[in-house]
Amino acid sequence: MADPQQTEALIASFRADHDRVKKEVQKAIVGHEEIIDGILVCLFAGGHALLEGVPGLGKTLLIRSLAQALQLKFGRIQFTPDLMPADVTGTTIVVETPSGRDFQFRKGPLFAQIVLADEINRATPKTQSAMLEAMQERSVTVGGTTHQLDKPFFVMATQNPIEQEGTYPLPEAQL
Repeated sequence: MADPQQTEALIASFRADHDRVKKEVQKAIVGHEEIIDGILVCLFAGGHALLEGVPGLGKTLLIRSLAQALQLKFGRIQFTPDLMPADVTGTTIVVETPSGRDFQFRKGPLFAQIVLADEINRATPKTQSAMLEAMQERSVTVGGTTHQLDKPFFVMATQNPIEQEGTYPLPEAQL
């Protein structure tokens, strides 16, 4: 069983880290305290977040500011109807080497620690599903090979209101 003093020290350290990150994010995002708190809860709990709103409300700035505050690698995926799963996960390509041709895996934008999946409901369900393994298993399988993602791994997806033209409903597993 943990020593109560150690537990209190860990709690105080976590609170200080949380407050520091929140203050850094609030330098870029004014107001929206509930949204910032919710995003931080999702991140620290090891989950992911989905925000709904029309473009231009600062969702991209929020997640980019979070990545900067935590000094983590940031990746952004702009979902569109023509986006393919390999555009998200990466793909195996043929490269010329001194010994001949060889296969090499090129990582997609999903291989960041903080990922913004922007307007995820603009992509087809097939492309949306490319996110599921990464979000659940913290890994990506391409060509039969599984690649582990760096820790921490956090996805903040944004979606446009469903009544907007050109959107697809998200599958139950993604919600």
